[in-house]
Amino acid sequence: MSQMLALVILVFILFIGDFVAVRTKAWVPSIFVCAVLFLAGYWTFFPKDIVSIAGAPPVVATMMMYLLITNMGTLLSLQELKKQWKTVVIALSGILGIIVVLFAVGTFLFGFETIVVAIPPLVGGVVSSLIMSEAAQGAGLTSLSVFAIVIYVMQGFAGYPLTAIVLKKEGKKLLTEYRNGRLAVNEAIEEAAVTKEQTESRFKVIKNIPEKYNTEFFKLFRLSFVAFLAYLVSTLLAPIVEVSPFVLCLLFGVIASSIGLLEKQVLQKANGFGIALLVLILFVLDGLKNATPSMMLEIIYPLVGTIILGIIGMYIFSFIAGKMLKVSKNMAFAVSLTALYGFPADYIITNEVIKSLTDDKDEQEVLTSHMLPPMLVGGFITVTIVSVILAGIFVGFL
Repeated sequence: MSQMLALVILVFILFIGDFVAVRTKAWVPSIFVCAVLFLAGYWTFFPKDIVSIAGAPPVVATMMMYLLITNMGTLLSLQELKKQWKTVVIALSGILGIIVVLFAVGTFLFGFETIVVAIPPLVGGVVSSLIMSEAAQGAGLTSLSVFAIVIYVMQGFAGYPLTAIVLKKEGKKLLTEYRNGRLAVNEAIEEAAVTKEQTESRFKVIKNIPEKYNTEFFKLFRLSFVAFLAYLVSTLLAPIVEVSPFVLCLLFGVIASSIGLLEKQVLQKANGFGIALLVLILFVLDGLKNATPSMMLEIIYPLVGTIILGIIGMYIFSFIAGKMLKVSKNMAFAVSLTALYGFPADYIITNEVIKSLTDDKDEQEVLTSHMLPPMLVGGFITVTIVSVILAGIFVGFL
């Protein structure tokens, strides 16, 4: 198979996944469609190394992981997290519930290694699933390497409908309060934006460079340099303590963004985000090449079991946190459920629910102001930050 034919086939599969997700309003996850098509391909005519043939070998995927995770760090807004501190606590409580219940119950049902591999992808996205898949493969645990990918693919099927149900309950309650004159637009909660003052609080050397010299390559140079520093610190710490370079990439991205060395979403501004994500998703789905039909049957039991146990733990702990912080149980559970899909699904589902509840623009604005910010912050905390940190810690257990 030629390189360009392989690339065309794989990108077309990703497009089909997006198309189905859009048509079904995200009820059928794009990654699930892609995974099914990849499996069908591997079980029929795909060469096992089709992703490498297309131009995304492991070394390229690793490079993209460094850039993408560092770029994730630039998204962190400390100002928004301060305003949404209750959301942060509830999101963390939900993740704690997953960890506690899976270790307390799941270990006896599925084994310690299975639970270690399952948790980071269950509370995260593509990056954490890839980290755990690679770690399991390196430890010789081929079936668990596939398991890490499959649990990432399937968890949305539990998260999407449950989120829609609890958000509709919350939305109906808020609408009743608004119509009775007991609720208004929440002006205090707005999506964080980079203000002029924040933009100007940069290193003088960056601020004074004319825009014409702040090219895509200069942006990529700074991003890769920050990622390199994270890698360097990881290697220096290795004799003392094992810290994943990817966890440090996230931290260094936050620091570099806060001091102005990197712009917010610098990879998008350098026009590199799309191709980086393409390579990473292809590499994640490449993990399915080892999945035989018998192996898929073998992992169905732990797959369903870990997702169910994780959701139970999530509900219990988010309910307790919500009670303590005086946040409704429905909103608390919805925030916790963002761990199963993250952005942009949290944004899409919330907006779809709001539109299904009312056609009145004022009412939609009220619901949006109360429901969307915590959902976005919840997804950011769980998928973007905590899952990567957990993956960096849990690889040491294999």
